[in-house]
Amino acid sequence: MASPVVLPRQGQSVESCIITSWNKQEGDAVQVGDVLFTYETDKATFEELAKEAGTLLKIFFEADDDVPVLTTVAVIGQPGEDVSAFTPEGAVPAAPEAPQAEEAAAAPVQAAMEPTAAPAQPAQGVSPRARATAERLGVNLAAAVPTGPNGRVIERDVFATREAQPAAQAAPAPAPVAVAEAAPVAQEYTDVKLTNVRRVIAKTMLQSLQQMAQLTHHTSFDATQLNAVRAQLKAAPETLGLPRITVNDLILFAVSRVLKNYPDVNAHFMDDHIRQFKHVNLGVAVDTPRGLLVPTVYAADTKPLATIAQEAKAVITAAQAGSINPDLLTGGTITITNLGTLGIESFTPIINPPQVSILGVGAMVERVRTVNGQLTAYPSIALSLTYDHRAVDGAPASRFLKDLVTALENLTALLTM
Repeated sequence: MASPVVLPRQGQSVESCIITSWNKQEGDAVQVGDVLFTYETDKATFEELAKEAGTLLKIFFEADDDVPVLTTVAVIGQPGEDVSAFTPEGAVPAAPEAPQAEEAAAAPVQAAMEPTAAPAQPAQGVSPRARATAERLGVNLAAAVPTGPNGRVIERDVFATREAQPAAQAAPAPAPVAVAEAAPVAQEYTDVKLTNVRRVIAKTMLQSLQQMAQLTHHTSFDATQLNAVRAQLKAAPETLGLPRITVNDLILFAVSRVLKNYPDVNAHFMDDHIRQFKHVNLGVAVDTPRGLLVPTVYAADTKPLATIAQEAKAVITAAQAGSINPDLLTGGTITITNLGTLGIESFTPIINPPQVSILGVGAMVERVRTVNGQLTAYPSIALSLTYDHRAVDGAPASRFLKDLVTALENLTALLTM
């Protein structure tokens, strides 16, 4: 009996996914556990495994199609089974039947007798993504040569048509009688298609700067005690079962303890009201092969250092692997972005809306100060707090940053609280 293949919902916040590629084609034999296709949300990529054995009878959506979740995308069954009952709305139309021999023979004669007309829209269909791209680039879809399954026009056909149009329209210039000047050297470049993640980052960051009143305060703290605590934890016996604690883990811990005292900073700006949170949900900015992602450690203010470190490592690893649940990329009440490992001493981070603040962490550098009349070197780490002045005034933002510095410089006492 034929069985539908349904596009699963990856998290409650996901309404649709884009199919990126099919590993199986119509007519292929399928075993339980075979990878049927890959698909992506705006944050992560997933593989869909076959849950039934049989033959892939029908594929309803192709690569680059944006498909609502819980939609039937294919059917697995036995050859000859009727799949019409599974056809979803918006599915790829069936390819037209080949013309009869008589019609094919008569076509050239009829074409010769009729005046030349503009080519018609490809009857085989156009993917939604290809249609949107054609509208954006001003490409005539009637000129596109379909290369998708069942003769369907897909996005790559639109790009190919756009590249071919200038060449087709330009008439060859006659050779000049005089000696022509040397042609300019062609510029070499590569056009890189925007991924879904990059589109989301671009849109979110632009909106953040356009719609918020962002201001950044810069300060630094003495990392002497932080280094001492980290060295002590690193040297602890394995029998204690402590995870490998990083500088970033210690900063996350300190933020979780200080921020809960500043509800104005631990908030979301919701246009007509400010939503203040009872707990601190730490968003951790992560550099991944697909772009910047911000997974969340929830209710960090209620968890000990070891748990925060373990959960942060788990979501960071999942984000880098591209397999993180999209729900774990929502709900942060502040974001911590650390560029210190890349040698950046100080920077101005951009807020991740609807949050009202983001904390940038710089590299550890050696600074000099006077102690008892003597110049003394000490390790220093810069902190940069960007906040939305629509929701937070400068004084409470500064007090939060000042208290965070105090906590980090007295980390031993903070860990005992």
